[in-house]
Amino acid sequence: MIVTTKKLFELAYGKYALGAYNINNAEQAMGLFRGCMESQAPFIIQISKGARSYTNKLMLEAIIRAADEIFPEAIFAVHLDHGDEKTCMDCIASGFYSSVMIDASHEPFEQNIEITRRVVDAAHAAGIVVEAELGQLGGVEEHVSVSEADAKLTDPDQAKEFVERSGCDSLACAIGTSHGAFKFSGSQGLRFDVLSEIQKRLPGFPLVMHGSSSVPQDEVARINAAGGKLAGAKGVDDTQFRRAAELGVTKINIDTDGRLVWTRVHREFFRDLPEKFDLRDPGKIFIAEYAKFIAAKNEKLGSAGQIPTIRAALG
Repeated sequence: MIVTTKKLFELAYGKYALGAYNINNAEQAMGLFRGCMESQAPFIIQISKGARSYTNKLMLEAIIRAADEIFPEAIFAVHLDHGDEKTCMDCIASGFYSSVMIDASHEPFEQNIEITRRVVDAAHAAGIVVEAELGQLGGVEEHVSVSEADAKLTDPDQAKEFVERSGCDSLACAIGTSHGAFKFSGSQGLRFDVLSEIQKRLPGFPLVMHGSSSVPQDEVARINAAGGKLAGAKGVDDTQFRRAAELGVTKINIDTDGRLVWTRVHREFFRDLPEKFDLRDPGKIFIAEYAKFIAAKNEKLGSAGQIPTIRAALG
């Protein structure tokens, strides 16, 4: 069942966070739905601008519609991740998305508000909710590329003004994470001090953490053992997810980890079975491995086991 994030965030606030997982193909969709059904977790499917053009946006939408029929007990939102204004408007007009993200965080403060406000007005008229971003994460992921020198933590005082003037429904905050597989070096971590100050100024308002893949070191080691070169890859400690949820984070974005699982499965498969050429053979393994990964991640987020409660609340 496709729902908007608004009700999901109301039910999750202060208790747990929903996993927001990016998908690009049928194998990822099947693994995601299976993992969430096994863990009885609500979730958010994220479709990026790159994913919409990888095959065709209609192809990906059809895969999600099919998964909704195959897994009728699933409760999830369909969300555009890191959209520009044009892409947001296209998704709003499609009637398929329940949530869009407008990312104008690279623009000056006033312009970010203006762009976000236009998307909010169009989305709300169609019953769609809007996520916006203030501050900038470093790193690279698809078309998003920000150097560490240009990365900026979210200013708590600006966050309050931004939400009030833009009308957005949730806010992605820069609190020390970054995109991609190389988030941290040394002992850096999440800036809970900044997150706490934002929550004080926006009590009860849903916050979002981008760039939150944990980059499991066992996955990195197995990829490298099978011919990969990911020296220094390091992500967010997923034992900190629950603390973030207590401070108002209701949505945590996880993309890179899914790519690592895909890479590990395929590198090992073709290393060990070089005579194979049927794409379905490693695909079946990936679906099972990704489902297992998703179920474990939902436990860390605290969303596992929440479907019965949400179904009752939705009536």
